[in-house]
Amino acid sequence: MRCPFCGAHEDKVIETRVSRDGGEIRRRRECEGCARRYTTYERIEESMPLVIKNDGRREPFDRTKIEHGLLAAVAKRPVSRDQVAAMALEVEREIAELGVSEIVSRDVGERVLPRLRALDQVAYVRFASIYRDFRDLDGFEKELDALRNESGPHALRLDADERTDEHPPVAPAPSVAPVPPAERTG
Repeated sequence: MRCPFCGAHEDKVIETRVSRDGGEIRRRRECEGCARRYTTYERIEESMPLVIKNDGRREPFDRTKIEHGLLAAVAKRPVSRDQVAAMALEVEREIAELGVSEIVSRDVGERVLPRLRALDQVAYVRFASIYRDFRDLDGFEKELDALRNESGPHALRLDADERTDEHPPVAPAPSVAPVPPAERTG
């Protein structure tokens, strides 16, 4: 390893850490020439496929796009960012294991859907509405019917305990009859 400060080629590793997902190694190094410290990162270089978009464009696979889509789907749902990141990483690994050079964007979405369905059904319907391109209420109804048939008749109903609103519901103000002007004291 070449020192970024003095250019010397001799160093010693002071500390090594593996990232949470295991895909990266961080090494803290000290140059033997100038005694300054620096950090290096090692990643396995995987050749991810190109994603073929609906309009025919091809772009490199990007896990952060999956995360952004999932974050939109799970907004105001009881799903953590860590769960979203883990799900996106699972999908990325699954796609990398396919060993293909190209994959259709719809196939990427279809790999996300079963995982999201198991995690949160409301978020699943939100995500499916984009990836399955529901054009009208019939598409939603078919998807909801499929969920109900698979999960039981009340799978999508939220109980009061599952409410995820940021603010509690506001009770209506009690109705008060106006006081006639003659009775007002002032």
